[in-house]
Amino acid sequence: MSLIADGPDSLFACAVLELGGSLVVVVPSRRYREGLPTEHHLVYDELYSAASEVIALDREESDSEAHQAGSVRMLEEADELLAVWDGQPARGYGGTADVVAAARDRAMPVTVIWPVGATRD
Repeated sequence: MSLIADGPDSLFACAVLELGGSLVVVVPSRRYREGLPTEHHLVYDELYSAASEVIALDREESDSEAHQAGSVRMLEEADELLAVWDGQPARGYGGTADVVAAARDRAMPVTVIWPVGATRD
């Protein structure tokens, strides 16, 4: 399950599909795609098309509140969170730190993945 944002979200979703898994996509708002970087649209469209299920939230704007609401909706469907996270605070509301905190608040198992030597852009 993923919001298929650019970066680790989409990379992980691609790996799941390549290994024969299924993908459930959560769309936080009607304007979510247009708020993503233009260079990510093709990947987003391919993953969206490959999804076995799409859960769309009833929100118009693609803002931090919508992104966090999408992540919370994702957590409601999940048994565990795998987070590619450097352990640092979110750059803005709805970032990885906020999603990890929401999962931990629900006593959901969280596995943090951060390769040795990796750095955040």
